[in-house]
Amino acid sequence: MSEAPQATGVVIPTVDGAPSTSALGRGVVADALRSVHPEWARDAETTTDWRGGYLRHFRRLVEAGLPSREAALTVAADGLTGLRSRMRHRHRPGDAEQPLDAAFDAPAGAPLRTVTVTGSGEARRDLVVPYRGDRLHGESLDRQLDRWVDGGVIERSCAEAVRTVAANPDWLALRGRPVVVLGAGAEMGPLTALLRWGADVVAVDLPRPAIWQRLLETAHRGGGRLHVPVAGGDDADLAQRAGADLLHDLRRVTDWLGDVGGAPVLGNYVYADGPLNVRVATAVDALTVRLRAARPDLALAFLATPTDVFAVPDDAVEEAVRRYATATGIGRLRRPLRALSGGRLLAPNYPAGRYPGINDSLVPQQGPNYALAKRLQRWRAAHERAAGATVSLTVAPATRTRSVLKNRLLAAAYAGAHRFGIEIFEPATSNTLMAALLVHDLHVPRPAGTHPWQEEAYAAAHGGLWRQAYTPRSALGIAVLLGIGAARG
Repeated sequence: MSEAPQATGVVIPTVDGAPSTSALGRGVVADALRSVHPEWARDAETTTDWRGGYLRHFRRLVEAGLPSREAALTVAADGLTGLRSRMRHRHRPGDAEQPLDAAFDAPAGAPLRTVTVTGSGEARRDLVVPYRGDRLHGESLDRQLDRWVDGGVIERSCAEAVRTVAANPDWLALRGRPVVVLGAGAEMGPLTALLRWGADVVAVDLPRPAIWQRLLETAHRGGGRLHVPVAGGDDADLAQRAGADLLHDLRRVTDWLGDVGGAPVLGNYVYADGPLNVRVATAVDALTVRLRAARPDLALAFLATPTDVFAVPDDAVEEAVRRYATATGIGRLRRPLRALSGGRLLAPNYPAGRYPGINDSLVPQQGPNYALAKRLQRWRAAHERAAGATVSLTVAPATRTRSVLKNRLLAAAYAGAHRFGIEIFEPATSNTLMAALLVHDLHVPRPAGTHPWQEEAYAAAHGGLWRQAYTPRSALGIAVLLGIGAARG
């Protein structure tokens, strides 16, 4: 049997002759915990089954930072340093692994050129949110925001932020604030909404013609401008020549983005499956550090996944406790189900009276690589906000994206989630709402929380996970059973 091709570009470090994401994950989590909780750091380092045991360690990364703002920022800074020091770069197959910063010393080739595509459509001057076949705006949007707040689907601060943007439609075009969309083709990204609103979008995605054909069609329909990276000198058949690879061409992409005018925003919307997700997330973080050093005015944007661990506001805890006490429907079967399962099924979301509550919505099926890639973004957001950067990090709702629905178990869980008060959003609704929240954050400074967890909780659109009665994993299996039929349909 022939050996698998050796990975190049930004790579997972080799342990005992092979790349090991488990060794990487253990090491980075231990690095993040060591200064604030040495015992938990040692436990992470000695966990042999990382794929099965990572859940408690990612919860502890939040718990260890709760005692103080300084503790939370230490976890973030040490986690970032740990990942950056451990990840590696390999220029060609057969080359030795080098430190990550070697990516910026690798030969860059000819500089990327910019081709600008100007849309032929008229820029929208009002906020319209597609939702279940309708187009919400004005009073209809206002009513739906109230329904989401009353149903515990979004935080009240989220509804207030969306209303503020709706009342200031001239903000939507983001004049003078070009938005770099890393992962421009992502379903959850803001590219389509921003181009519809007349904004300038600087797109970065892989050099794959199918991606760029779709992006270029979107740009032509919109009222904004799409700035495209192109290798070579011929603009004919742009979709065939557009794109850049962050893993293998980090230096050239960084140089190209360094020339973006105005007061740019760097938006991180990249995603990949498995270990590749950690590699791409690390490449983006390295690019972010370089650009922030060169451009102190650079703003940052991230979407946090709701299937993670968050400290939540007191009223979310109180609402979940009330729902647990008064649960109907499946809640009527709670006692026998908990007895039969040894307490594993339908456990209360939070202990009553313990603040802040810890919402642990990690989904084992998404795996430790996904958890690490998403936690990296939260660490970077907290670290840069503390350093004075403008940062938009918003908890986005669970959404029926292609990457989620190809996992049969998650597709079934999403189909059954409404039985527990969880709303699963369609991509068009999610990405428009998240784009509106980005616009808000670039015009209205977020309230300075006394702790990073409060900054993360602001304007969250968690889909109901924070305010439902049960811990998500204790309801996951039942949601899957209830949703199997619908998911197959």
